[in-house]
Amino acid sequence: MVEGVRVDPAPRRRRRRQDSEQEILEAAERLLRERPFRELTVDELMAATTQSRTAFYRHFTSRQDLLIRLLSDLNQELWAVSEAWFGGSGDPLAQGREALERLAGVYQAHGPVLLALAEAAHHDDEVERVYDALVQGFVAATVARIERDAAAGLADVPHPEQVATALVWMTERHLAVAFGRPGTGPAERAAAVEALLVIWLRTLYGIGPAAGGRGPGA
Repeated sequence: MVEGVRVDPAPRRRRRRQDSEQEILEAAERLLRERPFRELTVDELMAATTQSRTAFYRHFTSRQDLLIRLLSDLNQELWAVSEAWFGGSGDPLAQGREALERLAGVYQAHGPVLLALAEAAHHDDEVERVYDALVQGFVAATVARIERDAAAGLADVPHPEQVATALVWMTERHLAVAFGRPGTGPAERAAAVEALLVIWLRTLYGIGPAAGGRGPGA
């Protein structure tokens, strides 16, 4: 250190804290690939890190708090790959395929964790509340896209909110199950995307992904 120059230790402490927290989150994701959340204990989690058990509570108030943090991080990633479709207009075939392929990529990378989060929501009220809010955000964005496309004459969808709710929950469940176990390869990913694309395009626009034309026979 240069004589007379005081170095602020705060940034270094913040980096250490962030590194410590990230190590715990990464260990949790690894373990959630192997077992349900309800079977994961704080002791087991911290044994998979280089830190002590007490370090867990410097970052998280509970196991549920940890899970919600994981969910929040993955939610940001899911939004990042979907926002082009939500914010776009026109060319539903190309935009829809790109969005679903990128969405499937996130599920392929984090499928076991996303499935664990969905299953935990069935057993924990706090996680259920956060998970439902995440899904409802996607529903609202889908409704906005449907209404925009309807105004442009591209879509004719009765009860947009009900249709959007059904499509989003169907997509969440399909991808969670398809990629919820390790080992899903490119062929399975392509099949999952194509199945979802057929359903979304025919439901919203009356078109098929192969022909790309309007009308019930497309």
